[in-house]
Amino acid sequence: MSNPLLATKDIPTIIHEAEHGEGDAHVTLKRSLGLMNLITLGIGAIIGAGIFSLTGQAAGEFAGPGVTYSFMIAGVGCALAGLCYAEFASMIPVAGSAYTYSYATMGELMAWIIGWDLVLEYAVAAATVAISWSGYLNKLIGLMAGQGTADAWLPWMLSPFSEAKLTDGTVVHGILNVPAVFIIVMMSALLIKGTKESATVNNFIVALKVVVVICFIGLGWGFMNPANHVPYIPPNLTGNFGEYGWSGVLRAAGVIFFAYIGFDAVSTAAQDAKNPKRDLPLGILGSLAICTVLYILFAHVLTGVANYKDFRGHDGIAPVAIAIAKTPYGFMKTAIICAILAGYASVILVLLMGQSRVFFTMAKDGLVPPMFAKVHPKTQTLVSSNLLFMVFTGLFAAFVPGSIVGHMTSIGTLLAFVLVCVGVLILRKMRPELHRAFRCPAVPLVPILGAVVCLGMMAALDRETWERLFIWLAIGLVIYFCYGRHHSKLRAKSKE
Repeated sequence: MSNPLLATKDIPTIIHEAEHGEGDAHVTLKRSLGLMNLITLGIGAIIGAGIFSLTGQAAGEFAGPGVTYSFMIAGVGCALAGLCYAEFASMIPVAGSAYTYSYATMGELMAWIIGWDLVLEYAVAAATVAISWSGYLNKLIGLMAGQGTADAWLPWMLSPFSEAKLTDGTVVHGILNVPAVFIIVMMSALLIKGTKESATVNNFIVALKVVVVICFIGLGWGFMNPANHVPYIPPNLTGNFGEYGWSGVLRAAGVIFFAYIGFDAVSTAAQDAKNPKRDLPLGILGSLAICTVLYILFAHVLTGVANYKDFRGHDGIAPVAIAIAKTPYGFMKTAIICAILAGYASVILVLLMGQSRVFFTMAKDGLVPPMFAKVHPKTQTLVSSNLLFMVFTGLFAAFVPGSIVGHMTSIGTLLAFVLVCVGVLILRKMRPELHRAFRCPAVPLVPILGAVVCLGMMAALDRETWERLFIWLAIGLVIYFCYGRHHSKLRAKSKE
């Protein structure tokens, strides 16, 4: 082994350790999830803050009605990456997702980078969704108990670094985002209780929010004003990149990509699946296909019922509320908010579950402390990891404004997708003889296109987002060189 940083982990060894552990009877997870559980797991993570919040922002500020094209572009990028994920998931059905795939193809250092990047995707995304959940709860309180009650509670629904205007124009500063912490604690407790119980709750919530989306599409279709779709792509009159025109469509694709985050979380449940080689590819691609169709129809109806200009300067519930108010179904606003709150909860649940599985695999490899690889003998859940991310994500949601990291989550996910696409190319070249229960079609075209589309969406994001990504990765490299490389089990074996 000439360079330990580039050392790859043997795939048969990865699978053997996942199935049998390393002498610890409680090191494996309970296989309790079937195909429908995996599909609903993906839908549970995908349909959430992105579609209910970012669609209006992306239409109002960047793409106009052309945001449907943005969803198509983001969907194509996800589909291409999803095919690559499906090949890896059928070939390496273990819990580490893109982290494990990178370890098998590009070496330990790149595996650490992508593992740390997945912390950005899952944990930070969970905090962002929790902050948005708190905002929706404030709207619900205003509708049910009166705006005065909502205003009184507002400082306890914002971080100390956030401020908001009350209905009388008074500006208030946040104290602590209590509801965001509450929902994270509740979802973490459910994960600690058991995977099967978590999946049952998730299945119910997924059914609820899919019904909400379909009802919005069905009811709103008859109230669309064709004039709101003219022009479908507003012209770019300023010459600045991303301000309408096709550049705005591309910028919006990078922004609403957040709405697709989650389908890759299916791959993190590999060691919870009953038949991972067959069901993981179907779960990944099935959940992605269902959500892409719903997203395009939702965006088309949203910008048809209300003019895209009406969404400027609004956030949280505003896009859905504005559209519903222009139909005779405004009375359904409260019920829709309740369903959205439940939907957000399932997103947080799946994201926290995915993060704990990635850390579980990294701990088994020695790159993070071994306590995170311990499985509770009774519940067969990852108690230590769930508690860690409950605290980390809870603190983040309590004290940090959600606006700071929304785009960071998207760029972190896009980076993971690029590396998975590249990984398929590498493994097809290095290990063509390996059995692949699912084979990505049209290799090398599909992986190359997947990497190019995702890189294009990354390039469309603003400079501050790129700077924050580099800072995050730099922090991760410090942790790796101070701890991870000294405790790496692969490095230890190479010295034997």
